Amino acid sequence: MKTMILTVGFLLMTINTAGQTLTIEECYRLAKANYPVIKKMDLISKTGEFDIQNANKKFLPQISFSGQATYQSQTVSFPDALSALPGGISLPSISKDQYKIQGEISQLLYDGGNTKNQKELIKANTELQEQNLEANLYALNSRINTLFFSVLLMDAQLKQNDLNKASYQTQVQKTEAALANGIAFRSNLDELKAEVLTIEMAGTEYKANRSAYLKMLSLFIGQELSDATELQTPAAEPVENTINRPEIKVFDLQKSIYDAQEKQLTSDYLPQVNAFFQGAYGRPTLNIIENKSGAWFITGLRFTWSLSSLYTRSNKKSILNMNRQIADTDKETFLFNSKLDLAQQNEQVIKYKQLMHQDDEAITLRSSVTRSADAQLQNGVITIHEYIQKVNAEHLSRQTRILHEIQLLQAQYNQKFISGN
Repeated sequence: MKTMILTVGFLLMTINTAGQTLTIEECYRLAKANYPVIKKMDLISKTGEFDIQNANKKFLPQISFSGQATYQSQTVSFPDALSALPGGISLPSISKDQYKIQGEISQLLYDGGNTKNQKELIKANTELQEQNLEANLYALNSRINTLFFSVLLMDAQLKQNDLNKASYQTQVQKTEAALANGIAFRSNLDELKAEVLTIEMAGTEYKANRSAYLKMLSLFIGQELSDATELQTPAAEPVENTINRPEIKVFDLQKSIYDAQEKQLTSDYLPQVNAFFQGAYGRPTLNIIENKSGAWFITGLRFTWSLSSLYTRSNKKSILNMNRQIADTDKETFLFNSKLDLAQQNEQVIKYKQLMHQDDEAITLRSSVTRSADAQLQNGVITIHEYIQKVNAEHLSRQTRILHEIQLLQAQYNQKFISGN
């Protein structure tokens, strides 16, 4: 039973693969999911989370330990410094060898918004890295377009090639019949068969090219594609001339980083307040007169305020403003180049539409010539060589029309890629 289930499953998978149909949107999605750099997206997100957690831990109690043992060349001598006390009381001397071990717990109470600004900067950096990755992944669509429409072109050319071959084979049959009746030459039949062979050779080349394009496409999307795979011809859609590329957001996020850095400039010169508790054991204690070993503690608030950052604050703000201007300039340059590319594609679309209209006229005329040539050949007015020339001319006009049709569709999808719509 298990063997039967596995066999049926394998057959179903085989049938599904053989009849597989792919759309260009599915190729976009699969290529993005399969591209190795996509693994960085999760890593960037997790790294940002860890950085924010680390920033939050600045408000956790900070614990430190230290110790020291020293020998001093001189200490305060109370007996020498003070006159003799009444009642024969004497003051001890402070030992020259001293030691202590201490621990401190410090709790940050206020840091001037430094931690908050640091977290905003981390988030901005994370978003910028993710958007840069999105822009790199979006660039895959252009390569998918090239491969996808190349396969469609091979499909269309193969179809037209088969129609042309069928037309010649019909003429071969007629010539064979005429040869059997003694009203045709062997050379006429050989020339027709040679032309059929030429068409078959062209078909072999089309199939080889199609297979090569499919293999490259399969590498991009991470799925095995057989020669039986069919690509669905996409429908042409109207494209807006506005630019909505993911790179636009990259420039905006870059400016948000400069905004966060400017906020940090303010928090750098604000004071910090900590609560602390110190506990220690050593000799001497806080009561140095006794010169004994013992424990002691100190607790309270610690206030620090450094104004040295004010010296460079103005220059740093100027640098950030210039960086914003650079980001705006890069954005304007990107939009300018994108609009140029979009205008070029718009002209390509217009050109291919005009060429297709001319192709239709040429096909109509060539078809009429071919029909006339067929009748002339039957009546012996023209030679088989002249007939082949006229048929090939019609075939070439149809192949040219197919090429322009696929080029038009590809140009329209290039418009979508350039505009980001």
